[in-house]
Amino acid sequence: MDLRVYYSKVREVEAAIKDPDVIVVSLETPEGGAAGVRSEVRRSVAARLVVGRKARLATAEESAEYRAQVREAVKAAEQKAAAQRMQITVLSEADLRAIREAGKMRAGD
Repeated sequence: MDLRVYYSKVREVEAAIKDPDVIVVSLETPEGGAAGVRSEVRRSVAARLVVGRKARLATAEESAEYRAQVREAVKAAEQKAAAQRMQITVLSEADLRAIREAGKMRAGD
């Protein structure tokens, strides 16, 4: 392929893409590329992937679904991180006995 033609096509596709970040869906390639993998990439990268027939632009529905999945993954990661920051107090057997005894005394009042 003539490089001038290639870069001309890349510029055309890039100009047609409105958002700075877009979702692309990979296509099966002879080099072993797997079809159907969604990724969020910059407009310039998306244009090169489309012109090189390695990916296509995702539909509006595919983009919305992908972004919802990413939001859920971020939320789960944040919850996991918060759970790891949780403070834990270790009590000795003597502390546990004292707590039990205090509870019995209050119940007997």
